This record gives sequence, C-alpha cells and structure tokens, in this order.
Amino acid sequence: MKILGIESSCDETATSVVEDGRKVLSNVVASQVEEHKLYGGVVPEIASRRHTEAISQITTQALDEAGVTMDDIDAIAVTAAPGLIGALLVGVNFAKGLSMATGTPLVPVHHLRSHVASNYICSPDLKPPFLALIASGGHSHIVRVDDYTKYTVLGQTRDDAAGECMDKCARVLGLPYPGGKNLDAVSQNGNPKAFAIPHPHVADSEYDFSFSGLKTFVINTVHNMEQKGEEPNVPDMGASVITTVVDCLAGNTEKAALQYGYDNIVLAGGVSANSFLRGRFTSLCKSHSWTLHMPELKYCGDNAAMVAAQGYYEFLSGVRAGPDLNARPTMNIEDAFQV
Repeated sequence: MKILGIESSCDETATSVVEDGRKVLSNVVASQVEEHKLYGGVVPEIASRRHTEAISQITTQALDEAGVTMDDIDAIAVTAAPGLIGALLVGVNFAKGLSMATGTPLVPVHHLRSHVASNYICSPDLKPPFLALIASGGHSHIVRVDDYTKYTVLGQTRDDAAGECMDKCARVLGLPYPGGKNLDAVSQNGNPKAFAIPHPHVADSEYDFSFSGLKTFVINTVHNMEQKGEEPNVPDMGASVITTVVDCLAGNTEKAALQYGYDNIVLAGGVSANSFLRGRFTSLCKSHSWTLHMPELKYCGDNAAMVAAQGYYEFLSGVRAGPDLNARPTMNIEDAFQV
C-alpha cells in the first residue's frame, strides 16, 4: 500500500511516498531555513507563502522519484494539526483538492504522531507498545504508545518546550537561527559544569517539564555579565544549557520507564537530533539493558515520510476526511481525528 504524505506545519514544505508504513520510496523537502535566518526565526506569513509556491512542484517531484503516479497512490496523508495555522492550511487545502480531483482517500494526521512514526521507518521491527519521548521546538512529551493510533500522555511541558528553551538561549548567546542546532555544534567542547544552572521540577507531577525558568536564568546571567563588561564563554554556557535540558528529559523518561515497566524506548521530534540527547539516551538505555530507537538525522526534523508512515496506520484504523477537513493549530496527541 502506497501513501502520499504532505507536511507543511511550520517552515518545511515536504512530500513523500511511503510503502506499507515502512519503506520510503521518495522524500522531498523544500527548506526555508536560509530565508528565515534573516529574521532570527520563522515568520509565519512568509512560511505560508513559500509553502504555496513549493507544494505542487515537490509533490510532482516526490511522485516522479518514487516512480509512481496518483493512480498508484492508495491514500493521501496530510498534517492537519498542530502547527502554524496558515502553514497547515496550505497543506490541508492542497491535499483536499488533490483528493477530490483524483478520488484518492484523504487521511488527516497529527504532527506529533508522525514524529513517533519516523522510527517505524528507521527501525522496521519496531511495534507498540513502547515509551516515547517527543521533544521539539514546540512540544516536550513523554507518551505511552499503546498501539499505532492509541497514545497516553504521561508528562508534558507546563511552559516552554525543550527546543524552544535551547533556541532562545542560543539567541541570547548571539548564535544564528536555527538556534538549537547551532548551540549543539558550538557546545561540543564546552564544559557542561561551568555554569550552575538550576534543574527545574514540577512539584505536582513527576513526569512534567518546565523550561521557562531555566531559559530566564540563562538570559539574566548573560545580561548581567554583559552589563559588567564580561563576555560569556559560549561553548561552556551552551554545554551547560543543553546538559541541564537533557538531564530533565532523560530523568523523567527514566522514571516513567521504570514505573510502567517499559524496556523499549523511542526518541522523536526535532530535538532528537541533538547529539547530547542521543548520547545520554544511548548510555541510559545501555545501563538498563533497554532497547533504544532513534530516527536517522534526516527524519528528526519535519518531513513527509513520517506523515505518510503514520498515515498508513491511521488509514488502516479507518480514519478518513472529506472536503470539510480543517487545520487545527493545537490538538492533543491522544485525540483522534473523526473517523
């Protein structure tokens, strides 16, 4: 079964053809990073316009690279939530038009479920149940994946997401967009103990996260140093920030895995590309004899292969959408689209 995936939730326009939820036949991404770098972050209106300009062309390219036509496609899977509403609407409306024009079933997909599904591509033998940490610029979740379309949130951020925290710390340190990626790169030889950054905890929920205070501490520390005419050591501060964030992510995930008895651990989301996080989870899982699954770096960020992979399982569960499908800027990963 071949699924055409369409992704436009933020600043990457992507289309892909995936067979049986695991085999990637094509995966095309039109990145806007260089343009948004001029502004230090994603400008939603620009992102929407670029999606509109690119989506038809890259869909044709994805079909060509896969060696198929729309007659060979069994369903169209599109990211319908969550994300930037203007950006989402481009993908959703294009997918609806393509579905109506070709008579191909339309399957709405949740963006975070897609990030989890990137591991089905990279770990062909991976099957639920397992425990997943989803960490990105907008989300930080610990999720029980009970089945391909059944999720239970155990913990999530109360304020800033892990990726958002690192992005903002990178900005105050003068690093260009994308901040998290550049912070990771500059911190490789930094001293993670150079700055005593507090480890935030959420008192009434042992699996929830809070990164807002950590971010504020770093911003205030850097500003105070600058007011005294001092220059912060960027590699040391970067390593201290990332290590603290990773401590929180790994610590809560470890507690959840031990309490619920999981020995199959999955990383997902843009932050799963972070070298510190990948290293920590590799060591953590080895110490407990757990199996760790991580997507290849090319599937960590937003892409359409992961959308098509999850769309395959949503399609099998009976999820369909019609011309009334609308994009949603927010949506709980536990919630299913109307079948």
